[in-house]
Amino acid sequence: EVQLQASGGGLAQAGGSLRLSCAATGLRFDDFTVGWFRQAPGKKREGVSSIRSSTGEVFSTDSVKGRFTTSIDNSRKMSYLLMNNLKPDDTAVYYCAAEEKAEFDSKTWFNPVWYDYWGQGTQVTVSS
Repeated sequence: EVQLQASGGGLAQAGGSLRLSCAATGLRFDDFTVGWFRQAPGKKREGVSSIRSSTGEVFSTDSVKGRFTTSIDNSRKMSYLLMNNLKPDDTAVYYCAAEEKAEFDSKTWFNPVWYDYWGQGTQVTVSS
């Protein structure tokens, strides 16, 4: 059984930083993609970034480029989302997801329907 556990959320001031972690257990293959998503109240779930374990290829949404860094530790099957220069608009529940079969490109990585496995979400609140 695949399980994802996201952690590291909390309260930060604008301009501050948080690091989210995603622990994946039960994945069968060494080549997989971790996607980071967020959902603010009343809004659709939005793709933040994704990273492929075998290549390290990262896709990210424009609003976080230059501020968020996505990384992966293949040996531990952990992914990290380092969020710097946080803004109030970053406030949301953040989810990590994983997919073992699909290969993503710049037009597909952000669509949540392609990810088979989801963690429970962690709240990030940024105050102004």
